[in-house]
Amino acid sequence: MEENRGDGSDLETAEKIILRWDSTTCEEAKENLIFQSGGDRDEVDRYLRAVDELQRHISSISVSDQVKAATSTIQIAMARLEDELRNILISQTSTFEPETLLLDSSLSSSSFASSSRTELDDDYSVTTCDEDEEQQQQQQVDLVLPEGSDSGSRRLSRSRRSNSKSTSSIREIDFVSPEAVSDLRSIVQRMIGAGYSRECLQVYGNVRKTAMETMFKQLGIVRLGIGDVQRLDWEAVEVKIRRWIRAAKVCVRVVFASEKRLCELIFEGTVEETTCFMEIVKGSALQLFNFPEAISISRRSPEKLFKILDLHDALTDLLPDMEEIFDSSSSEAILVQATEIQSRLAEAARGILTEFENAVFREPSVVPVPGGTIHPLTRYVMNYLNLISDYKETLIDLIMTKPCRGLECTNDRNNPDMDISQLEGISPLALHMIWTMVMLQFNLEEKSVHYKDEPLSHIFVMNNVHYIVQKVKSSPELMELIGDKYVRKLTGIFRQAATKYQRATWVRVLNSLRDEGLHVSGSFSSGVSKSALRERFKAFNTMFEEVHRIQSTWLVPDTQLREELRISLSEHLIPAYRSFLGRFRGHIESGRHSENYLKYSVENLETAVLDFFEGYTTAPHLRRSQ
Repeated sequence: MEENRGDGSDLETAEKIILRWDSTTCEEAKENLIFQSGGDRDEVDRYLRAVDELQRHISSISVSDQVKAATSTIQIAMARLEDELRNILISQTSTFEPETLLLDSSLSSSSFASSSRTELDDDYSVTTCDEDEEQQQQQQVDLVLPEGSDSGSRRLSRSRRSNSKSTSSIREIDFVSPEAVSDLRSIVQRMIGAGYSRECLQVYGNVRKTAMETMFKQLGIVRLGIGDVQRLDWEAVEVKIRRWIRAAKVCVRVVFASEKRLCELIFEGTVEETTCFMEIVKGSALQLFNFPEAISISRRSPEKLFKILDLHDALTDLLPDMEEIFDSSSSEAILVQATEIQSRLAEAARGILTEFENAVFREPSVVPVPGGTIHPLTRYVMNYLNLISDYKETLIDLIMTKPCRGLECTNDRNNPDMDISQLEGISPLALHMIWTMVMLQFNLEEKSVHYKDEPLSHIFVMNNVHYIVQKVKSSPELMELIGDKYVRKLTGIFRQAATKYQRATWVRVLNSLRDEGLHVSGSFSSGVSKSALRERFKAFNTMFEEVHRIQSTWLVPDTQLREELRISLSEHLIPAYRSFLGRFRGHIESGRHSENYLKYSVENLETAVLDFFEGYTTAPHLRRSQ
């Protein structure tokens, strides 16, 4: 185009410059841009001065014909600036690199830096309900034992978090180059000054909203309604939660923050500064928070607790940054929505914890586990409590009330109870965890009565309560929450169960080794009734063989506990048998078929004791004395 030699201050010159770039009448104007990379900056300045001159002229004249003519020209100028605004914005939308931001540790240093899946147990899952029952069961959780050993397991995800909290993790990046920002600001100021703020905001908003949608897609944030989320399998939701947490940090701390800064740079000093920002991000923000909102109102089940806590912690971590970004009255609704979702997630977590306690109490399986070993419920509950302890910092803040039941020791065998007076000074969260273990123990006691063999019922209680103690002791976090007092109480319970086992099994066996009834008086007697003695040896052999045959199939999985139990029973059995054998062996050996009565040496018994509680499928052969 030929350069206009005028100084741009004259109205006629200004009009010529503007009309020269009228794309409706000039093909060359249609094919070129005023604001283009590497273009003629002098032409840019001339055009802007021309617009300014025309604006000054309109404000200073009162003759209607002149105003009308000038207004027509300014409309042409505004249409041109509108096109230039759109073109600049579109040309600047390809600089976002989400992969780099998603891996940026500075955006996620406060929490959720890494995540690992931890399997609680293969034998327990959460019951589902028919659609017509779902509404009535929204607030109910049940633990059920699945049919068959190959049932699909439910897994809980655990996020190991650091203890640090972000002060400000906002990281603003340039969506638009500084040179383009200067041009955009020049265009915006003139469009708003000419009364074209609506057209300006429409163009700016449309382009930036499209850019925002593109960035959300790159970050994996897709449009999902609440119903869509709630229809997904929980395992699929878990994956989406992990991705959402990472993406949400980038959305808030980078995308929203940078978009606000861009609006401030371009619309600085205008009333449209906050309006344009909200116009651009409102839809995306609603889309972003639809997902955690759906999780917060979904049907509760124990497996969801830890991912709900992850979401809660993520929102808690983001809220200070959101308060800084959405700090105007027009953006208050977004902040309120995020806060309400955080509150609902907290309530969901509290509800799940309480319902989990009740589910432990209600768990209905009555089929005894073979060999009296650890019940799947015990493993599930203790692994669950162990995971809870990983979230203690969050849950201590969320759990503010004590368990509503069992706070007075009633000694009612038909109901679990807990003497809270012995547990003073511990947090409500710890009381809830202890209460869960109380109900687990009560349920285990109820299950133990289904064993037909009384000693095995005591082994079952001993195994399971010992497992509870060991799980608490093996977790510093759990041990700190629970405290020594309750652990000592549990230790006393499993030791008492071991004592009950020994009494139920060995008192009768050891009674066969007593002296009473063996001695007779008379001139023709040696003082010992051989027939009674033979019956005693025979009775002992029969009872010991039966105990060995049965109890070698029982299982005490903990090596130390198994060894302690063997040592304890050996300390009672072996000395009694050695003494009885030493005192009466000669009386049997002097008679016929002594091998039928003196079947086992002391060493045979010591070896046989090592078979006890090994969980053999078939009892091993019991070696006899040679």
